[in-house]
Amino acid sequence: MRFVELAKGFGEAFAHTVIALDGAYGAARFLPPGLRITLGGMPSKAGSLPKRLGRYRAEITAHAPDLLVTYNWGSIEWAMANFAGGVGHIHIEDGFGPEEAVRQFRRRVWTRRLTLCRSQVIVPSLTLQALARDVWRLDPARVHYIPNGIPARDPATPRAVLPELPAGRPRIVWAGAVRREKNLPRLLDAFAPLRDDAFLIVAGEGPELEPARRQAEALFLGGSILFLGRREDVRDILPHCDLMALSSDTEQMPLVVLEAMEAGLPLAATGVGDVLHMVSDANRPYIVNKSDTELGNALRTLVADTGLRHAVGTANRRRFLQDYQAEAMIAAYAALFRRTAGEKVRVA
Repeated sequence: MRFVELAKGFGEAFAHTVIALDGAYGAARFLPPGLRITLGGMPSKAGSLPKRLGRYRAEITAHAPDLLVTYNWGSIEWAMANFAGGVGHIHIEDGFGPEEAVRQFRRRVWTRRLTLCRSQVIVPSLTLQALARDVWRLDPARVHYIPNGIPARDPATPRAVLPELPAGRPRIVWAGAVRREKNLPRLLDAFAPLRDDAFLIVAGEGPELEPARRQAEALFLGGSILFLGRREDVRDILPHCDLMALSSDTEQMPLVVLEAMEAGLPLAATGVGDVLHMVSDANRPYIVNKSDTELGNALRTLVADTGLRHAVGTANRRRFLQDYQAEAMIAAYAALFRRTAGEKVRVA
């Protein structure tokens, strides 16, 4: 979705070839017509590393881009295939899966250190910037901190997107892919003591959804929780809510936090990645350790005080408008893309 915003912002100035390594091109439906975007194929991943690199190198040569952009660890072999190929390269590192939530794998550290030493690297968080410089030991001049941004929207009353919910109880919203590293169970445990005082809305689907449903039943949350499943209108849902919760074990700069800030919501969250840095000063007391007890206390404080929620949410929206709008992100990406490509514009 960040690429969608970038592509819209770049307009016709850039031509893109997009190769989804998992074969999933669903986000393409959000692209407006008229952009110069080609959805590419995917060479076979079979065989030894040298054979794979040869195929990837051939694919890069066939597309003849002015710039190669790779994204996260899953694309590192494409960066390796281009190492001596002469095509300008930008690697975007956006975060880690659960396997690297606690510490970096030594093999991956060395691979990044060697493979990316000639590349430009974009990171959306100060946490990742420090990691790239201090752990991967990349040249600081090649590591570029570009925070995520989203377009501000008209704060007019949103259309109704939720079923009728119990009146008089603050609505807490959680949104994301229901995966292990998002740790929805932590939020359910934190919310359980508040089940008579608030209402929890869960928007998302994923492999951990059914276990979460069973946990909600065991905690007797049935009348105080709504599982919406996958939703593509989260930004329409947020203005109908009173606060957002984030319970992850690992994040960097979550777009959903920006969406909550843009909607004027306060946040009760685990202090992962750049979350503490992203929110307003007024919100920082409610960014806590990875503990269901501490998260529950933060939720309780915000649930109990309407005035506090309004004040924190207003400060968050002000911080968003000041620092995290899409225009600044798009301009920074475009400048680095042009500089790395030598003012050329065909991107793969």
